Amino acid sequence: MKTINESLGDDFLLVGFSDQPQLEKILFVLVLISYLLTLLGNTTIILVSCLDPTLHTPMYYFLTNLSFVDLCFTTSIVPQLLWNLHGPAKTITPIGCAIQLYVSLALGSTECVLLAVMAFDRYAAVCRPLHYGTVMHPRLCQSLAGIAWLSGVGNALIQGTITLQLPRCGNRNIYHFICEVPAMIKLACVDIHANEVQLFMASLVLLLLPLALILVSYGCIVQAVMRIRSAQAWRKALGTCGSHLLVVSLFYGTITAVYIQPNSSYAHSQGQFITLLYTVVTPTLNPLIYTLRNKDVKGSLKKLVQKDQNTGK
Repeated sequence: MKTINESLGDDFLLVGFSDQPQLEKILFVLVLISYLLTLLGNTTIILVSCLDPTLHTPMYYFLTNLSFVDLCFTTSIVPQLLWNLHGPAKTITPIGCAIQLYVSLALGSTECVLLAVMAFDRYAAVCRPLHYGTVMHPRLCQSLAGIAWLSGVGNALIQGTITLQLPRCGNRNIYHFICEVPAMIKLACVDIHANEVQLFMASLVLLLLPLALILVSYGCIVQAVMRIRSAQAWRKALGTCGSHLLVVSLFYGTITAVYIQPNSSYAHSQGQFITLLYTVVTPTLNPLIYTLRNKDVKGSLKKLVQKDQNTGK
């Protein structure tokens, strides 16, 4: 810990999009709107899932966890980003940078595992419908969610601590809008090959392994759906799984590009736009995808609104 305390001296400079002041103004408005929609959408899903007894199922239990992760994930990043986009000050304190690094990494890693858990839940629902209640019993659901959270926290503690211990020789300019591992290790004034290998291995476990499990789950789901003769059953199976696939494509497609090749040939601004997709855009779209494509959530929300109106009368 002594090394970390010594390395956290002066404030860091989050360069971000400071070389494009006009773009900063546009991004400020777009990110602010996106953040407000994220807060509204994910909070709504959490409240509806908790208040409506008909949604007390494994699917909505995991969806509530996902919404909570997205809420915390964006809140660990967006307020600082808005502050830097709005004003001339682009700095972040060493403690603030460390907290952002740990929290965002923990929540991002948790979401990677949680999406795989949700794919397993959909596999059980479609491929083992008669045994679904037995397979996805409450204790297993809690254990799977706990594994996702512990994986995220453990990964953040290991990777975050190793990253902060790197000597930086006074380098303070982070060519990014967020304190995350790929950007932070580039500040080191020593050979970072070992750190890149460690980051790649961690990405294999927490990115590619969950993605592989998701693909296997949906491969089994496709086979099961192919055997369904009822058009209504087809629509129901594809509807519930389609929303999850959209989330998976958006999240994994962008985060993999950044973490699998931290020293890739991406241009500075291009890499930041990719990061914006999984830190800002995806958490905004998640509740829209799940609610607009899900009759259960829309029906529960309508019932709760009508109940409040009747109570008010």
